[in-house]
Amino acid sequence: MARVLGSLLLVAAAGAFTVGATPTASAPAPVPLGRVVPAPASVTPGGAPYRITRDTAIRVDGSGEARRVAEYLAGLLRPSTGYRLPLTTHGTAGIRLRLAPGPFGAEGYRLDSGRDGVTVTAAEPAGLFHGVQTLRQLLPAAVEKDTVQPGPWLVAGGTVTDRPRYAYRGAMLDVSRHFFTVAQVKRYIDQLALYKINELHLHLSDDQGWRIAVDSWPRLAAYGGSTQVGGGRGGHYTKAQYEEIVRYAASRYLEVVPEIDMPGHTNAALASYADLNCDGTAPPLYTGTEVGFSSLCAGKQVTYDFAADVIRELAALTPGRYLHIGGDEAHSTSHEDYVTFMDRVQPIVAKYGKTVIGWHQLTGAHPAPGALAQYWGLDDTSADEKAQVVKAARNGTGLILSPADRVYLDMKYTEDTPLGQDWAGLVEVKRSYDWDPGNYLAGVPGSAVKGVEAPLWTETIVTDADIDYMAFPRLPGVAELGWSPAATHSWDAYKVRLAAQAPRWDALGIAYYRSPQVPWPAH
Repeated sequence: MARVLGSLLLVAAAGAFTVGATPTASAPAPVPLGRVVPAPASVTPGGAPYRITRDTAIRVDGSGEARRVAEYLAGLLRPSTGYRLPLTTHGTAGIRLRLAPGPFGAEGYRLDSGRDGVTVTAAEPAGLFHGVQTLRQLLPAAVEKDTVQPGPWLVAGGTVTDRPRYAYRGAMLDVSRHFFTVAQVKRYIDQLALYKINELHLHLSDDQGWRIAVDSWPRLAAYGGSTQVGGGRGGHYTKAQYEEIVRYAASRYLEVVPEIDMPGHTNAALASYADLNCDGTAPPLYTGTEVGFSSLCAGKQVTYDFAADVIRELAALTPGRYLHIGGDEAHSTSHEDYVTFMDRVQPIVAKYGKTVIGWHQLTGAHPAPGALAQYWGLDDTSADEKAQVVKAARNGTGLILSPADRVYLDMKYTEDTPLGQDWAGLVEVKRSYDWDPGNYLAGVPGSAVKGVEAPLWTETIVTDADIDYMAFPRLPGVAELGWSPAATHSWDAYKVRLAAQAPRWDALGIAYYRSPQVPWPAH
């Protein structure tokens, strides 16, 4: 327990010394090991810090993936330090990235820092990458700038041993209500990577827009993607653009989870192809924000031909494990038709090699073996609906927890928040962080909880600045719920660590909300 609590200490005493220089009282202290978000599993501070200098090299073993992580690290450090930071396979001093067997799992790592250098050790490249994010946070916030900064570049001495609590740590970006470009999605991916999030859920279709090209149904993107909430041009990703997003996410060790929401939330598809409607009449395109009025026609074979074609083409573009089929708010679909639809579509997902994810209403049908249900209910969701989810979990359906009144990033912080909605309530930073996924739904076996996800719906979100304001500072808290051991969970300690992230966000140009619940440093 002492080692776990060490992760929350603000240790700075060792930081007044630099390597290769005379200690001075004015030298800034290194960032304490205990300031990292998400909180590491174990921190042992102590010993002299390491100073990155113009003579520092990044040493890496012969693995191609490990070298790519090293190149990523060098790309982060070179602009602000002004140092060459060459990559080499020789020696042990400097910054070393090392793949080796150990008790790290697929994503864990150990970071050792001392006078002679910093070593990040992991069993898999993803662990090295996550260790690099910790190293990044142990450097001054100015390291994030893209121009040369004065330094010094100190890394506190000690050891961090770390691995995630949950394998699934996600964030969802709704690109259907408002369309976001490839560059905007990449920017969000970089923000997610800093906090060790490993799943990017893209909500690619809804009533207001269809956002992915489908060769066999070309009007889905060309016509169904031509608008968005409030009107406007909308947009869609070509297959090449989608693959670019997938590749970029993979370079940050995020897996893309594409979602085609069915059988409801389908007006963009219904407007594009009249045959998908039970009456054979296409409705007009929709630019409002109401939900629950649209439905694919469960009784028509063309519906399943459509689903099979879309799933086949999307699965071929997506190397990740999952394909999300939505299933929420299908209020215009009868229960019988909903069950029929899900019973027919889930095997199509399996046919093309993917695991089904659906919103938790899927538990009211027959979840396929291995399927995951994404719970978006509230603290006061009806007992019957919760019981349905609990029953499915006890029968083997895994859960991703996204309670709307906790982690929906589009919920307003306060009544005065200029963006977002409040149908799930007001969600300040403390409320978003201060819950435990392991016991959130009474009666759910702990083994059924596979992770957490923070959705960002975009009815009111249009720009990068809008994303920043609603995601920060809540997103890092959700990341910590997914990564950190339950024993480290403490709002009083977390809010101090969270406040320490603010200069980093300033350096990155992240326009965050300065919640009065957090003791932010003065500007």
